[in-house]
Amino acid sequence: VEERDRKQAEKLWEKRKQEKEEEKRRRKEAGIESDDEDDPEMETFRIEVPDDAVAGEMFTALAGETFVRLKCPDTVSPGEILQLTVPKQKKDQGIPPDSENVRRVPGTVDAEGRWQYLVKLPEEVEAGQRIPIVIRGMQLVVTVPDAAEPGSVVKIRPPAALKKAGTGKKIKDDTMQLFEVVVPKGVKPGNPFALLAGGVRVQVQCPWNASPGMKIRFNLPKVLLQQNSEDASELTKIKNSFDTDGWSRTIRVSDMKFQWVRLDGSGAIDIKTRFDSKNSAYVRELTEREGDAATPHLMNGDLTLMAANDQNAVVDSSITDPDTDEDIVSYADIAAAQIMDYEEKSGWFLNMCQRLATHWEEGHIGLAVRRPYLLHDSMVAVLSLPRNAFHKTWRFEFIGEAGLDAGGLTREWFQLVTEQLFDPDIGLWVQSEDNQMLMDINPASKWCCPEDHLKMFRFLGRVMGKAIFDGQLVSGHCIPTIYKYFLMWPCMFCDLKDADEALYNNLNKLLDIPEEQIEHLCLDFSTTEEAMGSTETVDLIPNGNETDVDADNLPEYLEANFKYRMLGRVKPQLTELTLGFLDVIPEALLAVFDFQELELLMCGLEEIDMDDWKANTDYTGELTGAGPDHQVIQWWWEIVESYDNELKARLL
Repeated sequence: VEERDRKQAEKLWEKRKQEKEEEKRRRKEAGIESDDEDDPEMETFRIEVPDDAVAGEMFTALAGETFVRLKCPDTVSPGEILQLTVPKQKKDQGIPPDSENVRRVPGTVDAEGRWQYLVKLPEEVEAGQRIPIVIRGMQLVVTVPDAAEPGSVVKIRPPAALKKAGTGKKIKDDTMQLFEVVVPKGVKPGNPFALLAGGVRVQVQCPWNASPGMKIRFNLPKVLLQQNSEDASELTKIKNSFDTDGWSRTIRVSDMKFQWVRLDGSGAIDIKTRFDSKNSAYVRELTEREGDAATPHLMNGDLTLMAANDQNAVVDSSITDPDTDEDIVSYADIAAAQIMDYEEKSGWFLNMCQRLATHWEEGHIGLAVRRPYLLHDSMVAVLSLPRNAFHKTWRFEFIGEAGLDAGGLTREWFQLVTEQLFDPDIGLWVQSEDNQMLMDINPASKWCCPEDHLKMFRFLGRVMGKAIFDGQLVSGHCIPTIYKYFLMWPCMFCDLKDADEALYNNLNKLLDIPEEQIEHLCLDFSTTEEAMGSTETVDLIPNGNETDVDADNLPEYLEANFKYRMLGRVKPQLTELTLGFLDVIPEALLAVFDFQELELLMCGLEEIDMDDWKANTDYTGELTGAGPDHQVIQWWWEIVESYDNELKARLL
């Protein structure tokens, strides 16, 4: 049926095209067409030939409010002025013309007043790509179907009325700000590029009928721009731009979602897909599935790493009430919080959690546990709860002990439970090889807790989420990668150093080896894992032990090692931990934090003892002999002592 409809649509498209060409021919033979400047139906414009125009080739220009295609005369050079006469644009209805690749099908209006339209796909599109079009003044986006081919025609039936662009729902403040920008050099039609609009970094998709040097327009809600940076501390101005190692977080104008982008030298968004050890970045993608029949309230999921610039690597910028379709937390709320310092931001977060919380009268949870069996009883109770229970108030009771929970028992429960879960003796976590204060997931946890280690990670994820939702603390600091996965923050090759410095150094050395010598190292796409005294060979790609590493596939070898060490070896555990955490905390609410701030929110900001810090600092290299007596070191400590507690914690 789809194939038949496609062929019918293409035939109808060609018929309309032929009718249009025939009409042009008849008008020309009848002498109706006129280039006279005094013709009341025509108007004249002076157009500057763009810098990249080539004699004899077509270029695009803006005549009034209409884009036109012109053939550059052989006698004209870039920068010269052309005089162009075109039919006057009708402005009685104030509706811009439909996109050139759109045709309305006569006689197809339905009961709701919606017409059917034919949209011809550009020649350079892929399945799943989003194409912007304009129909009766409405800015729409068409997603290319999986079965569609470049240049084919698809049928759509747009809505009778358009909601405000970007949010998918009406914005309370419908005042929009219009921006006009020039498409940067190097940007191709259909590709995104990033820019600053009103002080906010946004992502815009270049229209298919636009090219570098042309001006395009787009609207942004004014609430997006109403941010007062004067109240931000100096620390906030430095760190809260959400830029990391060349990657910047933007607002995608098409749907108002957060997305990470990396800009190339021309200002266009870098869309390279091959692994680059210095520039490539990845974010976690969590695909949720229905729970098992025995535990339908526990969602299953699949955690993977995808390129940070993938169009699906987005985070919502608002939280909506599913019953009323009204924003509980709007983009304006999140935008205002992003410029706050950490103390204000953490207070804002708790206030937003109160908005999401269920009132005591509407439901609350009582948990009774036995102290000798604290972990078992708590895990059974917490894993039995549906998602909506985590926004209710919890009250705890230790069976056999007198006392009412006025807050003290809750704090004690979170402290004791997380202390036990992060205890290396249990086997779920191990101390990081490079920083013994940080905990990393134990890839051999299934051997330590063979029956329920994944349940314990789901339990811990829920406890960590509930802790920050209620303003409680967690007794365990994780390696930075864990917090980056929670936030959907970019992970780069350099982050491997925090997880496994030895592996990072060894892989880095491969980049310095001459290309012709790589294949002589006898490497393949496999690695070894040791657990409980046994060694296992793990393929990094299908048939990895049969695929040799050479200069051509070295980037793929580095990428495979990076993905395995950062996710693959602990994928089941990390999947359950992330699922549990997101059972409690909406992703949009975390968008105001970076990964260091999330650690501070979860584990607290303790007072840092500078004397203890100095006493336990080792000096190496040229400073080995002089140590703290060196003038540079004295200057260093003077600067560190001037920091507030938050910045000291970040430095540590």
